[in-house]
This record gives sequence, C-alpha cells and structure tokens, in this order.
Amino acid sequence: MSKKLKGIILNCLGVNKAYAETVYQMSTATNTSQPNQTQLTDAIRTVYAKEIEYKALPQLKFEQFATKKTELGVTPGLTISMMRWNDLTVDKSLKEGVPMGTQSLSSSMKSITVTEYGKAVKVSELLLKSSFANIMQGAVNLLSRNYALRKDTVLRDVALKGTNIVYARNKAGEKTADRQSLTEDCTLKVSTIKDAVEVLATNNAPKRPEGCYICFVHPHQSRALRDDPAWINASNYGAPTQLFTGEIGKIDDVRFIETTIMCNGGKKVATDVAYKLELQTGQGSNKVDVYQAVIFGLDYYGLATSLPVQLRDNGVEDFDREHSLGWYSIFGAGILNDEHGVVIETA
Repeated sequence: MSKKLKGIILNCLGVNKAYAETVYQMSTATNTSQPNQTQLTDAIRTVYAKEIEYKALPQLKFEQFATKKTELGVTPGLTISMMRWNDLTVDKSLKEGVPMGTQSLSSSMKSITVTEYGKAVKVSELLLKSSFANIMQGAVNLLSRNYALRKDTVLRDVALKGTNIVYARNKAGEKTADRQSLTEDCTLKVSTIKDAVEVLATNNAPKRPEGCYICFVHPHQSRALRDDPAWINASNYGAPTQLFTGEIGKIDDVRFIETTIMCNGGKKVATDVAYKLELQTGQGSNKVDVYQAVIFGLDYYGLATSLPVQLRDNGVEDFDREHSLGWYSIFGAGILNDEHGVVIETA
C-alpha cells in the first residue's frame, strides 16, 4: 500500500496522527501465500466497515421498522427462524370456588432465508497518487450508499409482497376493484388511506409503540396528499416528536415516509430500482402507470442477519496498479405477519 493511500485512509477516518501511525502499522500486512498482494488487516477493515454502516444509516428507511434478529454464521441459502407468540384465548368470567385455569404459552416460527450481498470498486494507484480529491473517502461514500440502497430494496420487495391490497378511489370517491380499473384520477387520497387503515384495524394489526401506523409513499403519491386539509407536515407537529428517517408528515394516526424506491411503472428506466415493467401503462391492460405504497403496523416484516456488513479488501492487484475494496454482508428478509400490512396501488 502506498503512503498516499495510507494518508487518505486515515484522514477520511478522522483519527489523530499518533493513532494514525499505530493503525497504519497494524493495517498493512503482506500475504505470504501471494507475495505480490498487500491487503488491509482486520483492524482497518473493521474500522471501514463501521464507517460504511454509519454513513448508511441516514439512507436506511425500511430497515428502521423491521423486526430484527442476528444469528452469526448461518450459511447463505439456509434460514434463520424468528419466533412469533400466539395470542391467548379470552375466557369467560371467573366463578367463586372454581379455580382459574391456565393456558400454555405457544408460538409459531417464521423462517427467513439469508443471501449473500455485496458490491466492489477498483481504485487505480495512479488516481490515488495524482488526484487532489479524497478518492478513498469517495469510495467509502459510494459503497455506503450502495449498501443502504441494496438493503432497503430487499426490505421494500418483501413489504410489497403482502396479500392485502387496496386500490385508490376515483375522483367521484368510488372504490376501484383492481389494478386494471385504475384511471388517471385514482391518485392517493385520504379516503384510500382510511380504507387501508380499516383493513388493518379489522385485522387487529397493532400500531407501533409510538401509537401510529407507518405508510411508505413515492413523491408522486405524497404530492396529492400534501394538498389535503388533513395533512400535517412533520415540521408542524404540535408536540416534540422524534421523527423517523424520511418522515414527511402525518394524517390522523398514520405517519408517512417518502422514498423514491417505491415501485412504479412511471420512470421507464430499466436500471432504476423502482421501475417495474408490470406496473407500466399497457402491461396487463393497465390504463395508467401504477405506483405502489405500503402501510403497516408492528412486526409486519423481519430482517435476519447472518453476517453484518464488512469491508472486503482484495489487495493491490495487477502488479501494484489497482486496489479493490467492497462491502459484503449476509442477510435476508421476510413477512412475519401478513395481516399487519396493506399494499396500496394508485395512479
């Protein structure tokens, strides 16, 4: 590793010079099985992994509402089980002289399959030595954003697999039967949000500890809601409230999270993580480009982690001309309580 690379790495981590020199001495070790390859040691990789995870936090919107379990060492393709307690039965009133009966606790298990995820970048030694920009800091930022986007899209895909679906009402306030019946005036309205809340309440879906349901929407959908008198911007909440990442406002007991990764057929860019061909106009008799939202209560979906995010270093390659870095993690997601969520489809 070059001294320039050493300085860039340590500067981007914000450590003092004395500690920098100590960490650098720990961080360079020659791989004896491959004499031409120099790699970062576990010490510096651990610091970088924390940097990636920390920088990803402001971008992880779906993860903050997941029920989480970590079970280290589970091989990709295998499952992690998450326990769900079954409700107790409601008994009749007690009678004098009759002992109160007991009921055994029971539970069911939800299995989530874990999968490998990751992304790597290459940085040339020439660029590191000649650029005035902080190349390694830029690489860490890009890897952090990519990690956050990948993780949140996995959780989004799971959240949108719920079997309870509500379609937006039309301008006249009439309910819509299916996706193919959606027209241009079937935008996201308060009436549709109330339809979805009715489904959750009927299913006895518990609210979050904050006393609310959560609704993820695309900016195209939230635009119509913002004009409704019932809408309250997050900046105008009456009482001091800890805002969720991405929170933009609320209607009654529903708090809204806005994100551009909500699936839709509007953008028509195949490489965009939000674009879905089946939601596009003309697909399956669709009359409009369809946008999806999701509203849910407590314990709707889960996140199972076998290996927290790590920095993987492939060493200096190509005769000391390139350096490869990447993030790597093993995790999976799944629906825990299907009745606790509702997918909403709108124009």
